[in-house]
Amino acid sequence: MALSKIRSVRALVGRGGGADYHDQSGGHWIDDHIATPMARYPEYRESRQSFGINVLGTLVVEIEAEDGTTGFAVTTGGVPAAYIVEHHLARFLIGRDPAEFEKIWDQMYFSTQYYGRKGLVINAISGVDLALWDLLGKLRGEPVHALLGGAVRDELQFYATGARPDLAKELGFVGGKMPLHHGPAEGEEGLARNLAGIGEMRSRVGKDFWLMLDCWMSLDVSYATRLATRAWNEFGLKWIEEAISPDDYWGYAELRRNVPRGMLVTTGEHEATRWGFRMLFEMECCDIIQPDIGWCGGLTELLKISALADAHSKLVVPHGSSVYSYHFVCTRHNSPFAEFLMMHPDASAVVPMFHPLLQNEPVPEQGRLRISALDKPGFGVELNPDVALDRPFPN
Repeated sequence: MALSKIRSVRALVGRGGGADYHDQSGGHWIDDHIATPMARYPEYRESRQSFGINVLGTLVVEIEAEDGTTGFAVTTGGVPAAYIVEHHLARFLIGRDPAEFEKIWDQMYFSTQYYGRKGLVINAISGVDLALWDLLGKLRGEPVHALLGGAVRDELQFYATGARPDLAKELGFVGGKMPLHHGPAEGEEGLARNLAGIGEMRSRVGKDFWLMLDCWMSLDVSYATRLATRAWNEFGLKWIEEAISPDDYWGYAELRRNVPRGMLVTTGEHEATRWGFRMLFEMECCDIIQPDIGWCGGLTELLKISALADAHSKLVVPHGSSVYSYHFVCTRHNSPFAEFLMMHPDASAVVPMFHPLLQNEPVPEQGRLRISALDKPGFGVELNPDVALDRPFPN
């Protein structure tokens, strides 16, 4: 059946929460003293916003069909990504059938390859791709998960990322991932504090609750090995996540060889496209990959990444991304559970991840979400009309 062709593409930007979940007001746990690659500099150690983690803001991509149906998606990238969408990528969409997502993705990627391949450009491509899937689902009257072949389970199970895994356990999550607070620049005292924090949290959650550690690219192989070994032996840490630079595939391969048998090494939040993940697989860098669907190339590319992971017997547990991940995870056998980012300021309550930008954003109850909550056409969410958005580059 012929679908209504694409009439226009719009790129909007917003500030304060939304897809740029680091863009929070003061006092939020996500901007606390958390280890980062910039923590080697004391002036950028206490707050991640101090070195500009929130400068880009949210990108909203809207794709409107000739019949007025509009698909949209949100990711990060702000004004620079909006320029790329309006002045480069839009040419590959206007007048096209939304079902041509494979050809459209290919043209967007290879036309930007000379200045893209990762980072901001792939974020922009991801936003366009997700908006295209949202439009396709709305035109066909089907949820995105149905377009992918349908769910393989009746509900999703979640672990929670936030400052309080003990509260996550009380809220019904299967596990809790806590941020690492002290990096190598803080020496042995910092290492001792990290281990004490893990030990304290283990005492609160008990021995059977999954306890994980997010290191946000802040460590070197030696430090990560010492931390992982002691955290496993003393406190039963389930996994160590994104311990070193995402470009150091060789370091990840060494770390995975170094950690105790049974300890999981995970990464991929800041990796992009099938080619980047191929390096992680072929070099045996990790046990679980964690692509962000809004940063890795969108849903079209994530399907390829997931198939490649399956062939290498790796699990795919996407980074955050709310409904965009949920529609994917529920259709994949090698994605057995999902991540939920605790965006409440002190991680004590379950609130929508992309608040206040999205309406009808489903959230887990007691750590679970019925697939029936995802049965609206497209991704099943709408933009909040009360949130101010700006279109900086009308084409």
